[in-house]
Amino acid sequence: MSIILTDIEGTTGSISFVKDVLFPYARAALPGFVRDHADDPEVRALLDEAGSELGAPCDDRVIVEALQGWIDEDRKHTVLKALQGLIWEAGYRDGDFTAHVYPDVAPALRAWQAAGHRLAVYSSGSVPAQKLFFGHSDAGDLLPLFDAFFDTRVGHKREPGSYRRIAAELGATGEAIVFLSDVVEELDAARDAGMRTVLLDRRQDYPQPRQGAAANGHERVTSFADIRLDPGTG
Repeated sequence: MSIILTDIEGTTGSISFVKDVLFPYARAALPGFVRDHADDPEVRALLDEAGSELGAPCDDRVIVEALQGWIDEDRKHTVLKALQGLIWEAGYRDGDFTAHVYPDVAPALRAWQAAGHRLAVYSSGSVPAQKLFFGHSDAGDLLPLFDAFFDTRVGHKREPGSYRRIAAELGATGEAIVFLSDVVEELDAARDAGMRTVLLDRRQDYPQPRQGAAANGHERVTSFADIRLDPGTG
């Protein structure tokens, strides 16, 4: 049986959902969230970590402004992702939005799990944010389908070592893992770690097809329905 390791943004759900819904929601809610929760131990630790990176003593207002700047820059910062996850939790819980998943995703995930394959997630979004995404999706609660979740605390997504660490944590060889992503450079790193790779090239996110050299040798599909696991594995 294979292990399917999937990215989220641009792979299971549209890039526009993150950029047009989640990021603006977190940016607008951040000042009030910090004001109300700055003394919570988890939040305080994250704020202090962000403050130390700014290189000089600063108050929470300055830290919030810096974090909002990071959102505007789409920085893949672990502290920012963790804080965003905490903010999005309230939004999901209150029904302000549900997570966009492409229509082909949930049927494929359910079929793979039913066939005995293990499912895992590797995204730049924090693990709590990943769980919120799949737990409050347009297709319902998909969270029970997954065995494991990984974020940038395991390493950056364009470094082969990150994928080797994931394989080790899953107790598998790279060859047993199929990594799905819309980012060629991430797939390059996973391939260097011995994983099979599949490029999701969805028209909504990538109007110009990435074929030939643009796919850099990775298997290319436009839908989860087109993914075929190796013979004998489903």
